[in-house]
Amino acid sequence: MPVPLRNLQQMALYLGVVSGGGCAMMYYLIQKSFASKEYYLAALEKLESQSKVLEMIGAPPLKVHYLRLLDKYNHVDQSTAQIKIPVSGTILAGYLYTTAVRDSYNRRWNLQDVILKLNNGYSVPIYHSSVSGEKEEIAAENPDVL
Repeated sequence: MPVPLRNLQQMALYLGVVSGGGCAMMYYLIQKSFASKEYYLAALEKLESQSKVLEMIGAPPLKVHYLRLLDKYNHVDQSTAQIKIPVSGTILAGYLYTTAVRDSYNRRWNLQDVILKLNNGYSVPIYHSSVSGEKEEIAAENPDVL
């Protein structure tokens, strides 16, 4: 028994709405997951500790926008995290470029670089870590660890 064309159209519309809603929900949940990660929160904390930079962009209030998940800069694997967080104030907007490395010993994320690149072309270094210095100190204290 053939199915009427109207029923097929209704089913296609229903499936389209359900799958579109599912995709939107997954995109939202991935965004929420990123926003709770240690390297994401640490980078925003470093930015918020820089009162002169916040004043320059017109914050508070500092607005943190959703990550663009399809941006090729954003990359996270087991040992490194590299993300570009969109931020804005009332005067300027830009991206907070963040690089973090996961310590294999205690499984914690350590920020390497945090740079605020504004839409007007300026780049403001927020934080830079010298990992080699930390490794040398650890090696001097415990030569068997490294």
